[in-house]
Amino acid sequence: MLRFLLADDHQVVRQGLRSILEAQHDCQVVAEAADGRRAVALTKELNPDIAILDITMPALNGLDAMRQILKSRPKTKVLILTMHGSDSVITEALEAGARGYIMKSDAGRDLVDAIESLGRNKTYFTSRVSQMLLDGFLTGASRAQAQTSGAVRLSPRQREIVQLLAEGNSSKDVALALGLSVKTAETHRANIMRKLDCHTVSDIVRYAIRNNIIEA
Repeated sequence: MLRFLLADDHQVVRQGLRSILEAQHDCQVVAEAADGRRAVALTKELNPDIAILDITMPALNGLDAMRQILKSRPKTKVLILTMHGSDSVITEALEAGARGYIMKSDAGRDLVDAIESLGRNKTYFTSRVSQMLLDGFLTGASRAQAQTSGAVRLSPRQREIVQLLAEGNSSKDVALALGLSVKTAETHRANIMRKLDCHTVSDIVRYAIRNNIIEA
């Protein structure tokens, strides 16, 4: 029996996924989450075999949630199910450890095949995503590497704080969400703004959108 966690901020999507999965005799949905932070907590608690994650989620996006999940539960396999199909997002997901990547528009056709592949310790990418990857590596790999080689690298904690700030949270809100003192949260905020050469919250929002931390 494969045990699943579903993480998507739209309840109707989670309900649809649950219906597809529970129609399979060897699948059990053990938890649902509406944001990335809750997905991480539930994965640590329940240790599902497969976590199905959207990328765009509040509090903690799917890519950073996946990084935290795989750090604490490396045997959990992550399947990304999203509307994002750009080469850069796909590449980032693979680098973060995704074992599968399918588009929401393809879910009705490909989800069952994807979970069967992950259940057999294989990877799964829809033909559309595979072609995007091939095209990207053939025509843009060197360009992408050149563009990112000098990019500012944030720590996982800093990426969390950037997302919370970009979503409009105050330093006090950040401190509460992450279990920090307000002073520590303010110090992190100042260090991040200096590191990114950001002078306003709007600058942080633009950075977060450009780097797939939040959606425009």
